[in-house]
Amino acid sequence: MDIHEYQAKEILSDFGVTIPAGGLAYSPEQAVYRAKEIGGEKWVVKAQIHSGARGKAGGIKFCSNDDEIWSAADELLGKRLITAQTGKQGKIVHRLYVEAGSDIDKEFYIGFVLDRQQERVVVVASAEGGMGIEEIAKDKPDSLIRVVVEPAVGMQPFQAREIAFKLGIDKSLLSQTVTTLLGCYRAFRDLDAIMVEINPLVVTRDNHLIALDAKMSFDDNAMFRRANISELRDKSQEDAREMKAADRGLSYVALDGNIGCIINGAGLAMATMDMIMHSGGAPANFLDIGGGASPDRVAKAFNLVLDDPKIETMLVNIFAGINRCDWVAEGIIQAVSKIDLKVPLVVRLSGTNVEEGRRIITESGLPIIMADTLKEVAEKAVAVWKEQTGK
Repeated sequence: MDIHEYQAKEILSDFGVTIPAGGLAYSPEQAVYRAKEIGGEKWVVKAQIHSGARGKAGGIKFCSNDDEIWSAADELLGKRLITAQTGKQGKIVHRLYVEAGSDIDKEFYIGFVLDRQQERVVVVASAEGGMGIEEIAKDKPDSLIRVVVEPAVGMQPFQAREIAFKLGIDKSLLSQTVTTLLGCYRAFRDLDAIMVEINPLVVTRDNHLIALDAKMSFDDNAMFRRANISELRDKSQEDAREMKAADRGLSYVALDGNIGCIINGAGLAMATMDMIMHSGGAPANFLDIGGGASPDRVAKAFNLVLDDPKIETMLVNIFAGINRCDWVAEGIIQAVSKIDLKVPLVVRLSGTNVEEGRRIITESGLPIIMADTLKEVAEKAVAVWKEQTGK
């Protein structure tokens, strides 16, 4: 789960990270009022969307008077920002963050990520702040500093000092740098985050260390015990189908193909999508219905996948262990009977109660194409898709 910049800054501030004065605005008038509250002579109006590279997309405006603030807010609110991370569909700006301008001397990059291979939190830092981590890794890989945190003891002050020295941060800011890094680590650890990023972390000309931008992502599976974090979710920033699936306990990711997929188990789903590609087709989605595939759950999955207008063929691939093939078959029959299915449907069932599941589908009289193996279900789905569409 991602959150907005202003939300990440509020969280990190509670852990000792210094942030510029700022306030949230939902209208041009409110943006001007926020600037008056903040005071000063320079302000920054920032679009709040779940994406980086907002500046390159015109989502960050530097202002020096009320008229500029009003115009910037009026331009940004309701605008669809398209960045390298949003894809061509972009994301609509519904809220703004007005922040005091900073006189920047130096910029740094700081990131805390979960390295699943090492099973450790890794701190990534660079003196090349203001750039995306992908750009830094590509253009200046030697600038990257990596420090692995031992989970038994957590991040230690000496590690924070080591990072500060390698970044070349002035000794007068050493204590503040340690506080910032340790605060980020505690926020990461205590709130079940999977990513904390400050980019840039800046040194101002009056020698202060400030988090000028911040991003945080959290483990969806831990949100049941983080109600205060879960409430920060902004559904307007999420794919409508992915959000709908998550609310129903399904794992869904939209893709660019035309063959809709309903599969149980992430590994089987990945293998099926690979086989579809190998057979000359393209999957339209990743959908894992999980272990408890009741008839009602399967029917909901059908409705979710078919909400995508690109779907030209449906594929169901179930290997039943905890699931039962007869339950899945009943769900398929229930779904197909209730909806006007206008595309071909290819089904492969294997595992628990497979014979009963196949019998239910065969005796239903519905035009469902059956397959016995992973390879066969993919090949049949691609073949019938090509036959129907002439592609």
